[in-house]
Amino acid sequence: MEFEIRLSGLVEVRTAGHSGDLGPTKTRLTLAALAWDAERTVDVDTLIHRVWDDRPPLKPRESLHSHVSRIRSGLQSAGAGTPVVVRGTNSYVLRVPPDRVDLRLHADLTGRGRSLRESDPEEALRLLDRADGLWRGEPLAGIAGSWPEHLRTTVAGTVLEAATARADALLGMGRFTEAVPVLLPLVEERALDEALAERLVIALYGSGRTAEATGLLQRTRQRIVRDVGLDMGRRLHRAHQGIITGTPAGDLLRRTDDRREAAPERPASTAPDNLPRDIPWVGRRDELYRLGSTLGEGAGETVVTVEAIHGMGGVGKTSLAVHLAHRLKDRFPDGRLFVHLGGPTVGRPPARVLAELLRLLGMRAEELPREVDELTALWRSSARNRRMLVVLDDAVDSEQIRPLLPGASPTAVIVTSRRRLPGLPGVRAFSLDVLPDDDAIELFNRRLGARPGTAEAATADIVRICCHVPLAIEIAASRLLARPSWTVSDLLGQLEGEGALAALQDGERTMTHVFDLSYRALSVGQQLVFRRIGLHDGVEFGPSAVAALTGLSFRTAETVLEELMAHHLVSEPSPHRFTMHDLLREYARSLAEPDGTNPADAVRNLVTHYIGAADRASAMAYPFRSRTEFDVPRHLVPSLPELAGAGPAEQWLITESGNLLNALNWFASNGTEHELAVAVRALACFLDAEGHLATTEPLFRKAVRHWEVRGEDVEWAQALLDLSTVHTQGAHYPEGITEAGKALEVARSVGDPELEFQSAHQLSILFWQAGRYEEARSLQEDLLGLPTAAEDKLKAARSHNMLGIINLHLAEYQDALFCFTQSLAEFAEIGDARGQYVAINNLAKFHQKIGDKKSAELYLRQAIAEMPGVGTKRDQVTVHMNLADVLEAQGRVDEALSLYAAVLPVLRELGDLRGEAIALNGMGRAHLAVGRGEEALGWHTSALTVARRIDAAGEEADVLHDLAMAECEAGSVERAVAHLEESLAISRRIGARAEEARAVCALTRMRGLSESL
Repeated sequence: MEFEIRLSGLVEVRTAGHSGDLGPTKTRLTLAALAWDAERTVDVDTLIHRVWDDRPPLKPRESLHSHVSRIRSGLQSAGAGTPVVVRGTNSYVLRVPPDRVDLRLHADLTGRGRSLRESDPEEALRLLDRADGLWRGEPLAGIAGSWPEHLRTTVAGTVLEAATARADALLGMGRFTEAVPVLLPLVEERALDEALAERLVIALYGSGRTAEATGLLQRTRQRIVRDVGLDMGRRLHRAHQGIITGTPAGDLLRRTDDRREAAPERPASTAPDNLPRDIPWVGRRDELYRLGSTLGEGAGETVVTVEAIHGMGGVGKTSLAVHLAHRLKDRFPDGRLFVHLGGPTVGRPPARVLAELLRLLGMRAEELPREVDELTALWRSSARNRRMLVVLDDAVDSEQIRPLLPGASPTAVIVTSRRRLPGLPGVRAFSLDVLPDDDAIELFNRRLGARPGTAEAATADIVRICCHVPLAIEIAASRLLARPSWTVSDLLGQLEGEGALAALQDGERTMTHVFDLSYRALSVGQQLVFRRIGLHDGVEFGPSAVAALTGLSFRTAETVLEELMAHHLVSEPSPHRFTMHDLLREYARSLAEPDGTNPADAVRNLVTHYIGAADRASAMAYPFRSRTEFDVPRHLVPSLPELAGAGPAEQWLITESGNLLNALNWFASNGTEHELAVAVRALACFLDAEGHLATTEPLFRKAVRHWEVRGEDVEWAQALLDLSTVHTQGAHYPEGITEAGKALEVARSVGDPELEFQSAHQLSILFWQAGRYEEARSLQEDLLGLPTAAEDKLKAARSHNMLGIINLHLAEYQDALFCFTQSLAEFAEIGDARGQYVAINNLAKFHQKIGDKKSAELYLRQAIAEMPGVGTKRDQVTVHMNLADVLEAQGRVDEALSLYAAVLPVLRELGDLRGEAIALNGMGRAHLAVGRGEEALGWHTSALTVARRIDAAGEEADVLHDLAMAECEAGSVERAVAHLEESLAISRRIGARAEEARAVCALTRMRGLSESL
C-alpha cells in the first residue's frame, strides 16, 4: 500500500492517495516533529519544545503522550504496513523509512542532484525535477512556532540549493535560456549574493541578452557598495571583463571555480583538528551507540546535525563528546574543531568564539569582520561545503549557541552544557546521567591500575560515596595513586571521616570547585532553594516541602525546582518528586546563608510542615479515628498540599512515608516532650497502616506518660488507644486490652461519646483476637445500640463489620452474612472505599467458611481487580492471603504457594505475627495437599510456635488441627490425636463452635483409625 507523510504544505498522512484525519494542530505538529527525524530517536524534551516552544502545558509529558496516542490511532486506521511510534526511555521514534517523508526525500534528492550537476547533468535534472514535484508550498502550513519556523528556514535553504543546482546543470549543458527563469527569482530575493548574480549574468549573456547582463552587473555593484561598503568581488569583475572582451559564455562558465562560491578558499594545509586527547574509555555503550548513530546518519546531509549533551557538573559530558569525536574521525574528513565556551561563570561571547572557529579554519585575524552577524554569515559560508565535526563545550545558554550553529551544511555539532538548552530548534537534547554500578567500579579500577589489596566491597562503597559521578571517581582514584602506602580501605575511611566533598580533591581538581561554577550561575532565588534543599534529609521531596523550607509559595517553589532541574542540580525520578545527589546535598549544606539565617529554623519549619500535612491527610484517609487537630503555624499553612479525598490522602502518606519517619525522629531528638507527643498522635494511623508501630513503640509510651502527667484526659485516652494499637499489631493482647480498657474508662468519665465508641471498638478487636468472642460480641452489640452509631453511618458500618467477623467465628452464619452485607451497604453509601474493600474480603471469608469456594474466590478477585491500591498495606496483604487459602482449598496448590510466598515477607515487614501464623499454616496445608508431608510438618510447627508466642487462641486451634492432619498422614496417629484434643479444648474455651465441631469429627475418625492399628 502506497504510504506518504507530507510536511510540505499541510501536514498530511496519505495512504493510497487518500488523506487521513490527524485531528488538532498540536497532534499534526507532533507528527511532523517525529517525521522530520524518521527512524531516529527524539528526546521527549526536544519534542515538548518543538510542539510548545517555551510555553508547555502544566503536564507536558502527559499532553505529549495524548498526541502520540492520537497519532498511533490515526496510523493504525490507515491499514497494514503503516509506520508505528515506539516509546523508548524518555524518547520516541517514528518507525518509517525517511523516503516516505516528503521533505526528507526532497533533501535527499536535492543532495544527490547537486553531487551530479557536473558529472551527469541529465541525471541531476531528473532528480531535481522529482524533488520539485514534492514541493506543495510552505512547510507545516498554518502551524506557528519557533521549530516550524526553523524547519521552514532549513527547507528554504534546501530549496535554494535545488534551484542553484538546477541552474548549474543547465548552464553546464549550455542551456542558458532555460537557466534564466530559474535564476531570476533567486537574484531578486538575494540581491547581494554575488555567486547567484554571476550565474545570472552568464545566463543572460549566453542567451544574447547582453544589455540586461551589463545592467545587472551595475545594479549589483551599486547595492554592494551602498550596503556593504566594499566593491564587488573578483568573480563579478571577471564576468564583466569577459562580456566587454566578447569571451564566449561557455568559457566564462568554465573559468568559474564552483568550490569557491559558498566558502572562502581553504588553506592547502591538512584539515584542522584541535581535539583534546582521548582517554582510555569505560562504559557509556548505549550513549555512544545512540549519539554515534545519529551523527553518522547526518554526515553528508545538507541539514546540520546538532546533539546537545546536558548533565550535572562532573558527569562526563566533555569526555563523552571528545571520545565520540575521536571515534567518528573518519566520517568528518574536513576537520574536527573543539572550542570551550567558558561555562556558566565566564560565558565567552559568540563573537570571540566565531573568530576562534574561523581562525581554526585558516583565516587570519585581520581578515575577520567584527560584528556578530557578519562573523556568523562568514562561519556559515565557510562550513557550507565542509564535512566537519565541531564540539562546543560547556555552553552557558541557548543565546550563546544560536549564532555558532552552521546553516545548511554537512557539518555536525556536539554541544555540552550543565543545563538544558531550550529554544534551539532542530537540536536534539541528550541528558547524561551518572554511571551505573558496574561502569563506575570499572572506571575506578581502570584509573587505579593493578594494585594489591583492592577490596571489592570497599571499591563499591567508594563509588557509592562518589554518587557514581565520573569526575568524583577519578579524583578519588587520583588521590589514592598519590598515596602509595594507602589501601582502598584507607581511602574509604578518609571519604567517610572527612566527608566526601572535602576529601574529593587531588590538588588542582576539586568537586567543590565544579559545584561552585554551577551555583554561581544561579539567580538569588534559585540559590536560596538550592541551599535549603540541602537541609532535607529524605531521599525524595515535593514542591510543598521546598515551600516550607524557603517560605516561597507552592507555585514559585515548583517553578524554581524546574529551573534547578534544567541546571541538573536536582532530578525528577517520578512526576513532581525531586531528588538531589548526595555530593550536591553535602555541597549545599556547606553554603552559608547570606543573611545569617539559622538553618535550624528552616528544618523546624520543614518537619512541622510534614507533621501538619500528615495530620490532615490522616483525617481524610482514616476518618473513623478520633483525633485532636494539629495546630499548624499560620506561615506554614500555604505550603500544605491540597488533597482531594481519602484515596489521594492515603497515597500522599505512603509517598511521604520516609520523610514522615524522618520528621518524627527529628522531634524525638530535637523537639520538646509535648511536640513529640503531638507528632506521635498525628502519625499514629500512618504508622499503623505502614507497619512501623513496633519500631516506634517507645515513642508511643512517652506520649502516654506525657499526657498523663499533664492531666489532659482526652489526649491521654487517645494516646492509650494508640499504644493499645501498637500492642494489637504486635500480638501483645493482654497489654492491649489493659490500655483500651483504661481509655474506655476515661472516655466514660469525661462523657466523650466519640472517644467512648473508639475505645470500645478497639477493645472488642482485642477480645476477638484473644479468642474472647462473647465479650467482643457484647461490646459491639452495645455500640450498635448507642445513639452515635444510629446517627453515624461510618460507626454503624464498622460495628456491623466487626460483629460479622465475631459471628463467623461463633458459627452463626446467617447473622454473619447479614452483618457483612449491611456493612458493605453502609460503607458504599458514605463512599468509603477502604471499608468496602474490607467488607468484600470478609464476605469472601464467609463463603469460604460455608464451603462455597467459588463465590469466595470471586469476591476476593473483585476486591483485587476493582479496587487496586485501596486499603492499607495490611488490608491488601490480608486479601491476597485469603485468596491463597481459597485456592489451596480448591486444590490449586501451585497458585496458593506462590501467593503465600509473596505475602509472608510483607507480613513480617509489617510485624503482623497473627497474619504470619495464618500464612505459615496455609503453606503447611498446601504442601500436605501435594504429598510433601515432611515439609508440611515444618510449616505447621513454625505456625504453632508463632501462634502460641502471641497467645492467639483462635489461630492456635486452627494450627493444631492442621498439624494433626499432617501427623496422621506421616503415621504419627497418637501425636495427631493429642493435638486434636488440644484444638478441641481451645475451641470450647473460646466458643468457636465450627472449630469445635471440626475437631470432634476429626477425633472420632482418628480414634477409630488408632484402634484399628
